[in-house]
Amino acid sequence: MCGIAGMFAAHPLGVNEGTQMSEMLKVIRHRGPDGEDIYLDREGGVVMGHARLSINDLAQGKQPMVTPDKSLVLSVNGEFYDFKKARARAMAEGHRFMTHSDSEIALFLYQKYGLDFTEHLRGEFAFSLFDRSKNRMVIIRDRWGIRPLFYTQIGDCVFYASEIKSLLAHRQIQARLCPKAALNQMMQTMVPGQTAFEGIHALNPGCMLICQKSEGRLTISEKTYWDINFPTLEEGHSRQSPEDLIEQVREKLVESIVLRLEADVPVGCYLSGGIDSCSILGLASGAMQSSVKAFTISFDDDSFDESSIALEMARSMKADHEMIHLQAEHLYGDHYVDTVWHAERTFYNTLGVAKNLMSQRVRECGYKTVITGEGSDELFAGYPSFKRDMILHGLTDASDETRSAYENQMRQSNKLFTGSILAEQTENHPAFESLCGFTPSWIQPWIATLRQARQLMHPDLKMLEQYDPIEAIATQLSPEALANRHPLDQAQYTWCKTQLEGQILNWGGDRVDMANSMESRPAFLDHHLAELAFNIPPGVRIRQNIEKWVLREAVKGVLPEILYRREKFAFMAPPAHTDQKKADQLNGLLERFLSNDAIQSAGLLCPERVGQFMKGYRDDQDPVSLTRKDTLINHMLCLQIMDHLFVKGQGY
Repeated sequence: MCGIAGMFAAHPLGVNEGTQMSEMLKVIRHRGPDGEDIYLDREGGVVMGHARLSINDLAQGKQPMVTPDKSLVLSVNGEFYDFKKARARAMAEGHRFMTHSDSEIALFLYQKYGLDFTEHLRGEFAFSLFDRSKNRMVIIRDRWGIRPLFYTQIGDCVFYASEIKSLLAHRQIQARLCPKAALNQMMQTMVPGQTAFEGIHALNPGCMLICQKSEGRLTISEKTYWDINFPTLEEGHSRQSPEDLIEQVREKLVESIVLRLEADVPVGCYLSGGIDSCSILGLASGAMQSSVKAFTISFDDDSFDESSIALEMARSMKADHEMIHLQAEHLYGDHYVDTVWHAERTFYNTLGVAKNLMSQRVRECGYKTVITGEGSDELFAGYPSFKRDMILHGLTDASDETRSAYENQMRQSNKLFTGSILAEQTENHPAFESLCGFTPSWIQPWIATLRQARQLMHPDLKMLEQYDPIEAIATQLSPEALANRHPLDQAQYTWCKTQLEGQILNWGGDRVDMANSMESRPAFLDHHLAELAFNIPPGVRIRQNIEKWVLREAVKGVLPEILYRREKFAFMAPPAHTDQKKADQLNGLLERFLSNDAIQSAGLLCPERVGQFMKGYRDDQDPVSLTRKDTLINHMLCLQIMDHLFVKGQGY
């Protein structure tokens, strides 16, 4: 795991580009504190920087990596798994390696397969590869967007980096918050490829950016090399028995975990009270045949705290268990601002702050790497919104009474999260109705949030009057990938292309883990496991109203009984309205960043409307309304903090 940055120009570089690259690397040194190097070819218009977090091949593996004939240059952020097998095969073909690093296999595979080499890469990665003979720079992001990668084009120059703050460190790139992106962030869901900043793009998951220099001109094009591919209704899902599918899921998950235990440093596990992380710990304990270090967050509110189940799981596996107890004062103040700095986007809940603090503790314990449970809900239909869509649109043979009973059960068990995870009433949008035939339940609470968010934006932002954030999201989703698919598949696809990459893998994953130089490895997002999961029939993913049924059966041997039978419970931090201490801590941030003067200076929100909103929030007693307002307050605060940190350039 590392941080990368670079520039590719159609013309020779100026004399200061080496210094500029040093500045770009400096602000992402948290991603790679173990070493730093720069490749610079002024005449060729290339500069590539690398800040290293050493996980494999601690003694060697320095990057950017240059082939002996100097024809290829590689700079990698992330991990390639199963690399020892790839190295052995390459050696059998007569290839010789310069290092013992997993990163180097990308050079061999590119030389052998050209741009089709991505098919042979397994892992979480974002990297750049310069091919001198073709005058081409290729920038590539992993299939799910686990590792971040951003770029911008200015004239005949392309700049890229692991984090936006690295791009902003270059003198040619200005920090300007985008009003349209601000509205999307206020309603929680970003447009794929969108960032908070004007002119700066996120490279989409499963894509490569091909930057080609020819006759003094630079052209760029984005190419998709992998996408989620559910079978069409005509093709049908797997016809294998549930028992065979259970065994295959077990086999692929074990394989994925074993690969992610490979490192030249100790590997731990994140452990919540959910099926996903408990599965990881249980299977990792079996693979290691020794005590595994596990890290758990404990909240000061029993309604949101799952640590008792995590403790039971840790004891059953004889894990070396570290409990991180978090209270109001930990979730706000400077920790909150620090999390915005690293996330570079807004968040609706302080879970990201909590995970930032957990990764800090992981590093204090001497660990650079953990395996995590993200992705399980996406593959095996674990979220309440997926279950609701299955009930409403997928159970075509069920009676109205059965569907009603299932939905009532689901809503009751998720009552705490109504207003954020589930909408209190059905919402529809024509763009999604056209795309899917229905409006997925996961976006419905944010459609309701959007109505309030619009009222809070500054009236001078005329470009927002005709802008529809929901339509903007829908138009970036592939109609071909959604056409003629089962409703559950459509719900999972639309979520994965938006919320998974923009939220869970961002401020809930890489950005807050790497804030403390700590690499997280989400084992469920191994694409071999994912491609198996895509083909599992919806009625096996959710069976008799039990979400993730096939996964539960695959790992039931390592789960506590209470967890095996428990319904999905969202992992969230307690919102500010749930107790006075949190409200007091929140008020400190509001006074600092959401004052009339601060709002007017940023120019995104309307001071008068925000004032009215806050008065309504303080008078509100309805838990659903307060949940939605809590999310909006967090988004407003984050926008204001981003203006303070990135646009104004002030510290915290």
